[in-house]
Amino acid sequence: MRKAFSLVATGVAAALALTACGGSDASSSAVESLDPANPVTLTVGASPQPHAVILEYVAQNLAADAGLELEVVPFDDYVTPNISLDDGSIDVNYFQHLSYLEAQTESQGYDFEHGEGVHIEPYAVFSDKHQDISGVEDGARVAITNDPSNQARALLLLEEAGLLKDVGDDASVISLTDEQNPKNLDFVENQAELLVNDLSDPTVDLAIINGNYILDAGLKTEDALLVESVENNPYANLLAWKAGSKDARIDKLEELLHSPEVKTFIEEKWPNGDVTPAF
Repeated sequence: MRKAFSLVATGVAAALALTACGGSDASSSAVESLDPANPVTLTVGASPQPHAVILEYVAQNLAADAGLELEVVPFDDYVTPNISLDDGSIDVNYFQHLSYLEAQTESQGYDFEHGEGVHIEPYAVFSDKHQDISGVEDGARVAITNDPSNQARALLLLEEAGLLKDVGDDASVISLTDEQNPKNLDFVENQAELLVNDLSDPTVDLAIINGNYILDAGLKTEDALLVESVENNPYANLLAWKAGSKDARIDKLEELLHSPEVKTFIEEKWPNGDVTPAF
């Protein structure tokens, strides 16, 4: 029997390597049932943290008894996993929340389906220059993602702290008016995976960082100036697959990701709330 958890490669290189050979062998025809004596492979694209960590727990503790073998392809960015899902290089991906998925569907024309939210990684604001959010002065420079769905999320977090006013759920740095930005904050847009680097830029006052990159950088939300609330949070990360491709393998992984065992694992692995179950 093959190893239950296989980490294939990382980032764009993984996508390029898999494109030539396609997804798992079982993806060419629907799997109607699972047999623990003859496990079938499901290829999953995921962010290294916390997604691949959670999948590793599932693979090592739950999947084999369910007749499932996970092959995980880690991606360091937010664009390639959906490209790889669309071209069939992977069977499912696990890295995004619904708002991002919907934005990508609209802009790229993807035809994907999705499961229920598994976990939440709260957005957080970090600074190497300020000890408290009250110390942020007019004209402060703020590093923020260039991804529209997460950019609105980041601006709402600044609104909660009183740095912005009445920004709305679909706000962007371009759409902000003088009334909405009374402190005249200077926003610097960057790719989400690069915002941790902006944190050490002496010209940057604040960096608003996505949860998985907080973990990758060894940061903790307990050290942040601002942390997004997880209560009634709509940004739970979920499993996604191509429309019409759902079979017993995907059903089983969706079930396992929402199991009591996975919920307990998340709570014990990240007790400070850097990752929180969404179910």
